[in-house]
Amino acid sequence: MTGAAAMLDPTATEWAQALNSAGHDMYHVPAYVVLDARLTGGTPTAFWYADGDRHLLIPFILREIPGSELRDAVSPYGYPAPVSNADADDTEFWAAACRAMVETLRAHGVVTAFVRMHPLLPAPLVTLGEFGTVVRHGETVSVDLSITVEEMWSQTRSDHRNHINRERRNGTKVAFDDWTRLDEWVEVYHDNMRRVGASPYYFFSSEHLVALHDAIGDRMHLAVAIVDDQVVGGNTFFEHDGIVQGYVSSTRRAKNRYADELLYDEVRRFCKEHGHAVFHMGGGKGGCNDSLFSYKAGFSPNRHPFHTWRVVTDQGAYRNLIQQRNPAVDPADMSGTFPPYR
Repeated sequence: MTGAAAMLDPTATEWAQALNSAGHDMYHVPAYVVLDARLTGGTPTAFWYADGDRHLLIPFILREIPGSELRDAVSPYGYPAPVSNADADDTEFWAAACRAMVETLRAHGVVTAFVRMHPLLPAPLVTLGEFGTVVRHGETVSVDLSITVEEMWSQTRSDHRNHINRERRNGTKVAFDDWTRLDEWVEVYHDNMRRVGASPYYFFSSEHLVALHDAIGDRMHLAVAIVDDQVVGGNTFFEHDGIVQGYVSSTRRAKNRYADELLYDEVRRFCKEHGHAVFHMGGGKGGCNDSLFSYKAGFSPNRHPFHTWRVVTDQGAYRNLIQQRNPAVDPADMSGTFPPYR
C-alpha cells in the first residue's frame, strides 16, 4: 500500500479535510492545538496520512530537546488520539499509516512520540502496538446523556446525592456562560493549583481561557458556582459532535460545602438539555484509578479504558539520550514516565 504522508501546519487544508471525514473531538481542532502549544512554547502540528479517500490524522506538539538538535512529539492536553475515516479493523491501512508516521517523524528529527488515546473513539490498539507500546493506565468515567434525568440521579452514588441536595438547600446557584465572572473563578482555580503543588503548565490564565473561547465560540462553556454573590467554583467544558469533555475545574475548599458535586450535576443536566450524547468526565490523576477516579465514578457506572501509545522512531538516538540524561533507566522498559530522558 502506498499513500501520502506529511507533517501539517494548522492552516493546512488537509487538516480540515481529514477532520471533516473522521469522527473526532475538540482536541483535534487546529485552534485548540495552536493554543495548547503556546502554553509550553512548542510547535503545533499534525501527522497526516492519506491513501485514496482514507485519511488519518494525529495532532502533536513538537518540543525541542535541550542540548541537542533533536525533538520529540507529545499530544496536546486531553485525548487527541489518532482519528481516521478508515474502520479500526482496516489493519492494512492503519499499519501503513503507522509505518509512515514513524518514518516521517524520524525524517523531521523527532525521536519519540507520546500519544494519549481517546477512551470513546475506536482505534486498533493491537496494530498500534506493532509500531510502539500501548500502555493501559486505568479507566475513565462518562455519563450517558440519552437516559432520563431521573435515571442519571438514580445512578449517582448516595453520598454525592446527599451533598448535592445539601448544597442546593444552602442556596448555592450555578450560572452558565457568564464570562464576566471568569477572573473570579480563575483566582479560585489558581489557589487550588498552588495548594496541590501543580506544575506551572496547569496554571491556565484568564487570557488563555478567553483565547480558547474566542477561537472555539459557543462550543466552550463556563459554569460557576455562586454563594452570596461570590464565585466559589467553576467548570470549563467543550462540546463537539455530541461529546462533552471537561477541560479544567476547581472549587474552593470549605467545610460542609459541596459546590463541586453540584457543579457536575448541573453540567450534566445542561448538556442533556442541549441534546448531547455523552459527558466524558475523565479519570484519575495520570489516568490511574485513584481517589479522583473514585470521586468521578460516583456520578455514573460507565467506564472506559484509557491508554497511551509510546513510539520510538530512532532507537539509536533514543538510547543515546537516555545514556546521557538518565542512565539508570532501562531503554527497553516503556511502562514508566515517557520519554525517560526528560
